[in-house]
Parts: sequence; C-alpha cells; structure tokens
Amino acid sequence: MHQQRRRLPWITTRGLAAAFVLGLTCSPLAGAEISSAPANASAYLLVTDEQGEPLFQTAMPEGARWCLQWHHSVKKFAVLDCYRNHAGVMELERSHQPDFAAGLGHTQGRGEQLSDGKGGYWIEDIDEPVPGNQYALRVGALAVDHRLVWQRDGEAKSFSLSRRAAGERVTLQLTETALSGVNNK
Repeated sequence: MHQQRRRLPWITTRGLAAAFVLGLTCSPLAGAEISSAPANASAYLLVTDEQGEPLFQTAMPEGARWCLQWHHSVKKFAVLDCYRNHAGVMELERSHQPDFAAGLGHTQGRGEQLSDGKGGYWIEDIDEPVPGNQYALRVGALAVDHRLVWQRDGEAKSFSLSRRAAGERVTLQLTETALSGVNNK
C-alpha cells in the first residue's frame, strides 16, 4: 500500500532567483509543513571542510526536510535537490529543475517527472538513500550560490555554502552527534 507523505509547498523558483538577485530574503521552503527541531533533536545536518573541520550544523530530527539550492552556471536559474531524515537515513526525496539545461534531466526509473506548471518540472518520489548518510560537494562561486534551505518554527532558514567555502570540497552529512562550538541554527 502506498503511504501518503506530506510534501512541501514550494514557491516558484523563477521568482525565487529574482528575489535573491534583488537581495531579498526568500526561501523555497516558505510555508513548508515540517516539525520544529527540539533542542534534543536526534539528528543533525553537519557540513565539514576537506580537513574534517566543522563549518555548520543544524538539528534535523526524524521527518525534517532540507534542500541544497544553487543557480545553474549557464542558465542562472535556481535548482533544488531536496532531502529528508527518514528514520535516521539521509534520503534524496525530490528535485526541482526549471529547464532541461546542461547537466540536468530526469533518469527513467528514478522518481516520477511532473510538470511544475511553469515550464519546469519536479522529479518526485526519488526516495534514494544517500550512501553512508553523507556526500561530498565542490562548492560553487557566489554566482552559483550553493546554499542549504530549510524551515524551523515556521521561519525560512538558509546557510550559504558559497559564502563560507566557495571553490572548496565540503561534506554534508546526517549525524546523530552534535558538535559543540559549531554554528547552530
């Protein structure tokens, strides 16, 4: 039996890209329905640099969702890869791509491609566990603006990886242990 899951209501990514260009604070998670992260959350999203030094962490309890957002280097529109904590496992849940630009597209058998009604598409139900609950990312320049976006207590949050580590290799991981002295949001 297919279990009905809560989905995040997203705002348009074209409008989002324009908002960032204008310097407005906006998030693709505006209005998202996720649980607030209590102080004793059982999991954390941690970002470390190439030497393993922590750059950022935030609570991501069971069921919490977040996205890695960036601007396509050629077309300049916002792309989203969205994850969730599913029983302690980092899982790629869905992706939003406003165009079939270079490097983007849907792979048959990996989720379901659905129109976003604005010329782009969502790839839903990817539900793919991330091996080892972590992955490496070469962070793009400020123009690419790799950033983490999520919602907490009804408020949109973001952390710019590009402002902190442009051109560097970082590791994003879902972990059970919080590190002291790390930027927590």
